[in-house]
Amino acid sequence: MITLNPAILTWARETAGLSLEDAADAIGLNDARGLRGSERLAALEKGENQPSRPLLLKMAKAYRRSLLVFYLTEPPKRGDRGQDFRTVPGAPPPLYDPELDALLRDINARHSIVKSLREDLEAEPLAFVGSVNMDTSVTQLARRVAHHLGFVLSEFQSQSSVELAFAYLRSKIEASGIFVLLLGNLGSHHTNISVDTFRGFAIADRIAPFVVVNDQDAHSAWAFTALHEVIHLWLGTTGVSGTGDTAKIERYCNDVAGEILLPTNEMSSLAALRSARLSSAIERISAFARRRNVSRAMVSYKLFRTGLISERLLTDLKNHLNKEWAAIKAKNADVQKQSEGGPNYYVVRRHRLGPALLGLVSSSLQDGNITYTKAGQVLGVKPRNVDPLLRGRSMSGVR
Repeated sequence: MITLNPAILTWARETAGLSLEDAADAIGLNDARGLRGSERLAALEKGENQPSRPLLLKMAKAYRRSLLVFYLTEPPKRGDRGQDFRTVPGAPPPLYDPELDALLRDINARHSIVKSLREDLEAEPLAFVGSVNMDTSVTQLARRVAHHLGFVLSEFQSQSSVELAFAYLRSKIEASGIFVLLLGNLGSHHTNISVDTFRGFAIADRIAPFVVVNDQDAHSAWAFTALHEVIHLWLGTTGVSGTGDTAKIERYCNDVAGEILLPTNEMSSLAALRSARLSSAIERISAFARRRNVSRAMVSYKLFRTGLISERLLTDLKNHLNKEWAAIKAKNADVQKQSEGGPNYYVVRRHRLGPALLGLVSSSLQDGNITYTKAGQVLGVKPRNVDPLLRGRSMSGVR
């Protein structure tokens, strides 16, 4: 029998953000022999007893860890996930979130395989990754990025919906060698991660750069987030982005992304909003944003950054839009519960993964450069579901 290092048990529980009491409940460790469940778990973590395999399986599920992790000789070091752009010097770090930590581990595992595939194809390093710093002016970098992507603002604005506008932008980004993923949970709506926790993630790798957008956000916000993360790639900075702009680098990425989607010279028609009432400002901003396939939050932020509205009005706008978005999400959740159907499983998966990633995995399978097990890991499905996903078949096509 293999003796486990009890420090692994403590590490796995703590990095899942669980107290002894919460963990005992999660793994079904009941009171017994005069000891509370939490006390029995503490004894296991002190090495006084060894957990059974069934209990380890429960721990693996509750702590969101692989079973193999529990057999390591010592706790693994935290993986390099880059910077946390949600923090500023001197401020406390954001609260630990086990779902986000698990999602970032998953993304990094996928990236490792994708990079290996790209290296096997002898892909040329992408020169734009890490090619600038924040001394580059916002307008200069905005022009440079748009030109490199072949992004035409009038084409983006002419799309009939924000979804199609994002699809247009995504096609341009992916054509430049960047993989764009829409991921906001661990494969189930029960693990949805709020945009208050993270909005985007970038891996500034010159062989296989990744941009991840939290798809729990409003669809109208996806384009801005995607471009924000693209700017992180140009800066060569890997890390997690949130909703704030207190960090200097976040303001810079916001400003460049905003200049690409909403040039400053387009804002003059809203100059009169400085003294407008909130209801009037919302009405004008809504119409303005709708015509340009961008979010109202982005327009509000741009108005503030260009000095056309006060910080107080920006705060009022944010509060109103956040309440409105929360109500929409709650309504959509109720509709989803009551409806029997819903979008096809594979259609949703394919949309989240994007054409670039699907194409790479498909061609790699055909060439024998990847196993179905690894293909499933990259795509976030079981190996038996890889072919149906790539072919776009329905669930009924799976045998």
